[in-house]
Amino acid sequence: MSSYQLYRNTTLGHTLQESLDDLIQVGQITPQLALKVLLQFDKSINQALASRVKTRVSFKGKLNTYRFCDNVWTFVLNTAEFKEVQEIARVDKVKIVACDGKGADK
Repeated sequence: MSSYQLYRNTTLGHTLQESLDDLIQVGQITPQLALKVLLQFDKSINQALASRVKTRVSFKGKLNTYRFCDNVWTFVLNTAEFKEVQEIARVDKVKIVACDGKGADK
């Protein structure tokens, strides 16, 4: 099973993809090499977040919708509150996507 590709939709992931597209356009790399770079990005970002992030956050909110498909949970919460130690953040609406990290490449 390969690493999840969720982080390609982050600013870092988009910037990487745009840079790879530019390099392909000017003939400096092949599309196959760009794909290898993206697959390594997926693996590395998943490993880094799993091993280096130690912060714990609790949250609560009113469950709007939820879905479980292909081992991925998606939750949409209204009036959500996130708490880290003493800091609290409140949002009107949030979408949470949760994947089983046990099946991802380590």
